[in-house]
Amino acid sequence: MLGDRFIRGFATLGLTDVALVGGKNASLGELHREFSSLDVRVPDGFAITAAAYRHALDRAHAWEPLRAALAGLEARDVSGLAERARRAREIVYEADLPDDLREQIARAYVHMEERSGPSPSVAVRSSATAEDLPHASFAGQHDSFLNIVGVDALLEACRRCYASLFTDRAIHYRMDQGFDHFDVAISVGVMQMVRADRAASGVIFTVDTESGFRDLVLITASYGLGENVVQGVVNPDEFTVFKPTFEAGHCGVLRRRLGTKEVRMVYGDDESLATTRNLPTTPEERERFCISDAEVLSLAESALAIERHYSERAGQAQPMDIEWAKDGENGNLYVLQARPETVVSRRPANVLEEYVLDGGGPLLATGRAVGSQVASGRARVVSTLAELAAFRAGEILVTETTSPDWEPVLKVAAGVITARGGRTCHAAIVARELGIPAVVGAEGATGVISDGSLVTLSCAEGEVGRVYAGELPFSVERIDLGSLPRPRTQVMLNLGNPDLAFRTSFLPNDGVGLARMEFIINQSIGIHPMALAHADRVEDPAERDEILQRTRGYPSPSDFFVERLSEGIGTLAAAFYPKPVIVRLSDFKSNEYAALLGGRGFEPHEENPMLGFRGASRYAHPDYADGFALECRALRRVREELGLINVKLMVPFCRRVEEAKRVIEQLARHGLCRGEAGLEIFLMCEIPNNVIQLDAFAEYFDGFSIGSNDLTQLTLGVDRDSEIVAFDFDERDPGVREMIRMAIEGCRRTGRHSGICGQAPSDYPEFCEFLVAAGIDSISLNPDSILAATRRILAIEGGKPRA
Repeated sequence: MLGDRFIRGFATLGLTDVALVGGKNASLGELHREFSSLDVRVPDGFAITAAAYRHALDRAHAWEPLRAALAGLEARDVSGLAERARRAREIVYEADLPDDLREQIARAYVHMEERSGPSPSVAVRSSATAEDLPHASFAGQHDSFLNIVGVDALLEACRRCYASLFTDRAIHYRMDQGFDHFDVAISVGVMQMVRADRAASGVIFTVDTESGFRDLVLITASYGLGENVVQGVVNPDEFTVFKPTFEAGHCGVLRRRLGTKEVRMVYGDDESLATTRNLPTTPEERERFCISDAEVLSLAESALAIERHYSERAGQAQPMDIEWAKDGENGNLYVLQARPETVVSRRPANVLEEYVLDGGGPLLATGRAVGSQVASGRARVVSTLAELAAFRAGEILVTETTSPDWEPVLKVAAGVITARGGRTCHAAIVARELGIPAVVGAEGATGVISDGSLVTLSCAEGEVGRVYAGELPFSVERIDLGSLPRPRTQVMLNLGNPDLAFRTSFLPNDGVGLARMEFIINQSIGIHPMALAHADRVEDPAERDEILQRTRGYPSPSDFFVERLSEGIGTLAAAFYPKPVIVRLSDFKSNEYAALLGGRGFEPHEENPMLGFRGASRYAHPDYADGFALECRALRRVREELGLINVKLMVPFCRRVEEAKRVIEQLARHGLCRGEAGLEIFLMCEIPNNVIQLDAFAEYFDGFSIGSNDLTQLTLGVDRDSEIVAFDFDERDPGVREMIRMAIEGCRRTGRHSGICGQAPSDYPEFCEFLVAAGIDSISLNPDSILAATRRILAIEGGKPRA
């Protein structure tokens, strides 16, 4: 086979062979050659060279009629494009394959049979010679065919691959990218099929596809063959692995998201002309992850090995886009394709673009956010390819899923909404490449969004994309971060939403000064911790059933809490690693805890919950001790299993020194010993007694973070939840300022870190000036005010940036 003129085995190819076999096949050859001795498996196969394509058209004298078919073509002439493309495909397909080429392909297939057994099933994939260049991905432009068996079927698939060089979408794409149609040729890859129809498959990115955060491996997975994930037919499972700690030996999955995985693609039956078909998955399959944590970590390891190799070849960091599959017969994991990621990794590093939604409206649908932009326009609900003719530039496309044939319309759309698909589906990839926002996997969107109605698509609110009724106002700020120096005073962030973590990490910051655990519990768990520790004690049958339903797929309800909470905290810690992330232990008030699912039976009724059973008083109390144990398990998982030792702890609302001692002892009892593995524990300085006895509290804590909201409330005697006396709540009051000054001086006297994480520094410029003048070590601010505050602090410090 290796001596054949038009055939090259994968093992004989490498990245320098793009002109010979196209980007896809050259990359497969590189993988074969470089990783065959490692645990990265690549299926057996061969490439039919681009010279074979040219040979076929030479023998058929097809070049002249092909040039005539495309002469004078205008990309904007949609109907003309369709007719010219159809004629070009006919010319190429009817050229057929010369006898010598047919013989060489047949001989290569027989050679594959000798190694793998009779009649191997193969994937037949197009590989363009201009494919996967740094500025053009060519993803999905040309056809591929799965489960091809026998020489005759293989030859037919090759002819169809050749013809697919002239699909409407491929012609339009080349014209947009500035390629001459006749400078691009098609090579065909013939790869032994992996029996993913009996297992799972998906896509890996070694960069966060939305924020561009480089330290993540994102793995998507669904049952069956991988076309469903690529084309967005299913909402897949998603897994995230954090590179720095994983490579340091901490083998844990940072985050998981269960997809609905409605169908699986399998081989066609013997009576069907189709080589593949979709079958519905069972409810049990949809409610569990389709691959194990061990398989996620194995895929991450392979992806990082591939990324390192390509980065070394490129001489710079090179995030990768990788397709993978699991064989259901032998259980092995295989890499099917690897190519450089060509969109988010090429964004300018020092330019930050912030979209902010300035209004609200009825929420119509939610899904996965693609990008961080906001777009408004008229919705165009499209069910079939024929309906695309009615689409107008500037409209928002609403559909079940997209395919490469839709790309001419996507290029003029203001945004995209799909009812199905994940972050690695076709619609998401193209939206990123075009720089337009998309919400994918928005179940039911085509039913609730009316054709022609005005809608606003928002991807500026974290990982969840939202579709609102009406045209809502929004603003955009573009900042050159390279021109902003760092002040001497540390500027940190208040952040409790893991969905915003990676995007927010690009703001200039010194870490997270306040990560609110209760925000994560409320958003990601929604169930009272004691109701998960003791589900049998939940009296309401409906609530008990709901808890069991939400925690299905986990070993126990307690494990559900620990995993969800650790994923939320871990995501925040990973986004800012190795900068400090100070996690405040839960500080719900009793009425807020009671509002959680299953919470009413575990909480007392209090007339003034603000001054009642909250903060430190709960942690060793019998009524919450088991819930606190779950919090500690989650924190230990973050620091020990995931290796995110940049997490520091903060104890809220600790009234007395004796209480501080008990909390430190309780944390140690649960394996969170102050000083071990660098663990630091801070105190929320928010009670006047914390200030008055700061020297005594300093014996148990490494630093103090001033909570100006509660400190103001307790200094002035104003209930901050009362609208009647709200006018008297003011952090700038001289008495409050004196309390804060005393706290800062006490930290300096005892050698402890001083910080503030209340609302006042975000709201009042003069308050920032007071804090800097008092010599505070760090100021923690809300993300929307950090840039203005940083400039303000620099001015207060006299414009002398940090050394």
